[in-house]
Amino acid sequence: MASPAAKIAALRDALPASGFFAEKEWLHSPEPFPLSPRTFRELEALGPRLHRFLRAANTIHQRSLKGTLPPWIAAVTDTGKPEALLEIARDTRQIDALPRVIRPDLVLTEDGFALTEIDAVPGGIGLTAWLGKLHAGLAGDDAGVIGGATGMLDGFASIFPGDRPVEIAVSAESADYRPEMEWLAGELGNQWSVVPAETAAPGGASVYRFFELFDLPNLPGAPALAEAALRVEIDLTAPFKPFLEEKSWLALFWMRPLQEIWRRELRDSHWRKLREIIPYGWVVDPAPLPHHAVLPRLDLQNFRELAHLSQTERNLVLKISGFSELGWGSRSVRIGSDLSQSEWAAAVERALSDFPEHPHILQEFHPGRLVEHPFWNDATDRLEILRGRVRLCPYYFVSARERNRVRLGGVLATVCPADKKILHGMRDAILVPCAVREDGY
Repeated sequence: MASPAAKIAALRDALPASGFFAEKEWLHSPEPFPLSPRTFRELEALGPRLHRFLRAANTIHQRSLKGTLPPWIAAVTDTGKPEALLEIARDTRQIDALPRVIRPDLVLTEDGFALTEIDAVPGGIGLTAWLGKLHAGLAGDDAGVIGGATGMLDGFASIFPGDRPVEIAVSAESADYRPEMEWLAGELGNQWSVVPAETAAPGGASVYRFFELFDLPNLPGAPALAEAALRVEIDLTAPFKPFLEEKSWLALFWMRPLQEIWRRELRDSHWRKLREIIPYGWVVDPAPLPHHAVLPRLDLQNFRELAHLSQTERNLVLKISGFSELGWGSRSVRIGSDLSQSEWAAAVERALSDFPEHPHILQEFHPGRLVEHPFWNDATDRLEILRGRVRLCPYYFVSARERNRVRLGGVLATVCPADKKILHGMRDAILVPCAVREDGY
């Protein structure tokens, strides 16, 4: 078996010259992050549940527009979007279209997971594929690496029928991820290519949308792609449905008037399981309540009163719901217990003033459990242990070849230093694939 130093050297030798993220670095580890068989089974089951969750959200949105459910539901998820995009999103020709790549952000807690986001256009696909391939190869076999050497590649390839070329349309706004997409396309073969989203045009190829819908004013060719997909001239995913990319669904999931709707759409077993991992949340709506009413679980009469909570009472997370350059990469995330009173009050005031153009959601904060994982310290040139907290990003792929089959392609672990409450990629975080181990977390 290769030594840790030899594994690190092999990882670095295999790193493409262009890297994976523009000007981004991370800590390397010779070992995958270990997950127990039980945790692995939970992750396998989560993919179909999240696919069902998105389908339920799609149905609830459609019913809200038709008037068979309250109109305020669609108002929450459609607010701030340009009318031209809403017309595309509501077109009945794509009424059942759902994203075919699903990546939740899961904080590993003492008693399971806390689901903080569901990303339909996620970064990290190429990186996770590369890490899985390398770590499986370094061990001489798959060594329990989830997805093995090709799970991510096979999963991503399966989201298209396979009867035509595929173009991955990457925008300048998403350019940091272009290197990993170029590596991914190279691994998948000459039928795959990366093209600038700014000049992408419908032709004979299927299209993977790797750009955010709020960036459409900078993408003159994008509406033509959407129209071609509506006419079934091209196969395109993720669909132009910005309402499905709103974090507010995680708060709407908990709203009492919608409980039975969710329960019916998801089926009882899935509904109960999702309640175990989705933190309780609220849409931060400044509308006044009746004088005798309070916000559930908060016991406040309006969200402005959040600003006066003590630090111990602010075990809460505030973030923008979506459709904004601040809506991804934890850019808008504010953890109440980690801020001063004035900083928290300013964050609350901004959330209220941004409504309804950019609604925010508030969620209960679930701290990650402490873990330990080895990494290679370049400064000391030796293997050391990082004590930290981990975010798990499983990648689920919905097959276009097997009806609604949802497969788990791989799982990326981001192990962050223990003093970091926002778990995201950073220079001092370890990025590794996950593997199944009897002694895993």
